[in-house]
Parts: sequence; C-alpha cells; structure tokens
Amino acid sequence: MTRIPVIFDTDPGQDDAVAILFMLGAHEEIQPLALTAVAGNVGLHHTSRNARIVCEWAGRPDIPVHAGADRPLLVAPVTAEHVHGKTGLDGVPLHEPSMALADEHAVDFMVRTLHEAAPGSITLCPVGPLTNIALALRRDPGCVRGIREIVLMGGAYFEAGNITPAAEFNIYADPHAAQIVLQCGAPITMLPLDVTHQAQTTAERVSRWRALPNRCGPLAANIVTSLERYDVQKFGMHGAPMHDPCVIAYLLAPELFAGRRVNVEVETTSPLTLGATVVDWWGTSGRPANVHWINQVDADGLFARMTECLARLP
Repeated sequence: MTRIPVIFDTDPGQDDAVAILFMLGAHEEIQPLALTAVAGNVGLHHTSRNARIVCEWAGRPDIPVHAGADRPLLVAPVTAEHVHGKTGLDGVPLHEPSMALADEHAVDFMVRTLHEAAPGSITLCPVGPLTNIALALRRDPGCVRGIREIVLMGGAYFEAGNITPAAEFNIYADPHAAQIVLQCGAPITMLPLDVTHQAQTTAERVSRWRALPNRCGPLAANIVTSLERYDVQKFGMHGAPMHDPCVIAYLLAPELFAGRRVNVEVETTSPLTLGATVVDWWGTSGRPANVHWINQVDADGLFARMTECLARLP
C-alpha cells in the first residue's frame, strides 16, 4: 500500500491531540512529513508544545514539529481556552517534551517541501485556523503545484456556528486566511460542523479506548471525557464531537463520508457574520465549485477505525 504523505497543520487542542494519535496509529497508511503548529485553540507556545507531547506519547519523537504563525493575518487573535483549558490539553497530565522544535518556521517548511515534492503529491491537513497555509500560498503561489489535496476541518452550513451564531471557530479565527486558501485552486475537501457533530463520543465508544492495553488508548479516553463536558453543557450533545479526527478518517476511509461539490466563500467584512462559510448548496450563484463539502458520515465506522489505530500505539 502506498502511504499518503501528509503535512498536519494543527493547534492542539483536545480533539487535535486525538486526531494526531489517530494519524500516528495509521502508520501503515499515512506518512506524516511533519506537524506544523499554529495559534488557535490556545497560543502558539502551547500548541507547539502540545504537538510534541502527543508525538512523545505515541513514541514518535522522530516526526518534526515546526512552529508557525502566532496570530491571524488581519483580525485580533481569538482562542478557545473555555473549551480546551489553559494549556489546550485539559484532562490529562502533561510533561515537558524532550524533543525540540524544528529550527525551520512552519511556513518556510511548507513552501520548501511543496516545491521539492513531485507535483500533486502532498496532502495538507489543516485542523486549526488556516494562517500557516495562507501565508505559504501568499509567499509563493507556485507552491500549490505540490499539493495533492487540502483536507481541512472547518466551516458550518446546515449546523449553526460554534463560536458565533454564524461561524465555526477555525474559520472565524482567521477568515482572511480561509478565503485565501479556498481561492488557491488546489482540490479542497472540507469537513464542517455539519458532519463532525454527527461523530460524537458515547460511553460505549470511549470505554473501548479506555480498555485498550496501552498508554494512548486511555489517554485519548481521558481527553475526550474532559472535552465532552463542554459540548454536553453548551450544546446539549450526548458526547464530544470528533471534529479533527474526521480529517484522518476521511483520508483512511473516504467511503464513510458523503457530500457535494459546491462553491464556498468566507465572509471577511461583516461584524455580524464574520467568518461565516457561504455555501452555495444549490448552485444559485453560478460561481464554480471549489470545495467538496462533506455533510454525512458513518459514525460507527469512523469510531471503529479510530479504535483500530489507537490500538496500534504504545
């Protein structure tokens, strides 16, 4: 089997951490070239530290972690400590990582790696604000040639926003970056709240992780148990939605998902709807489709793949 070369752009974040473990457990299918950290759920100091901690949990200190943008392109920074805690990883004990940050800035790494790669060979998986990706595309638009696909978590259409009534957090945190990415011309698949809210933890699903005879399964169980408290209290959900792990599940098993090719634009000026993803579901605007918008998932199949991959970790 040919492994999928991936740059995983992340702002860990509890569900980000579970997604990283999921990806590292899928080592036979996915080749992580690097983790690139961005400010989002918490500041860059924490996201770049948390990414290294998760790599060490999984026994993968060999994967480089590059620190990237510490603020959005134009808007004021917004974070989500109210969801993920002050460190971004509430619910589990944290250690000081032994692995150092890579010397190269995340944006420099992306530009260089995409240029050196064969055309259309690397999948970018952003699961936080899109600042790093946008900076790379703005610095060198030609680097898009190396992108096979951008598979990202962000946006909302059928579901209401989770940071404002109109907007999902990742897009709202840097709407200008999101608009740059959506206009770059690369193939894009978006996994919005429409689909991630269908992939919620349950006591039975989490108990399978907790029962795994390794370290990472119970760690993932503890992380989502902490995360689900917010979603249950705020949104009346049964458990925590697995926002970012949906990206990894899509890479591994796209047949678990369904959606539609549509045009998506991002609102960048309105104070009322800043960061809203304007999805032309019925093609009324005449604008060409630029996104594969996912709105259905087989949640049981997704959690089965997650459990399988978590079981492969130490």
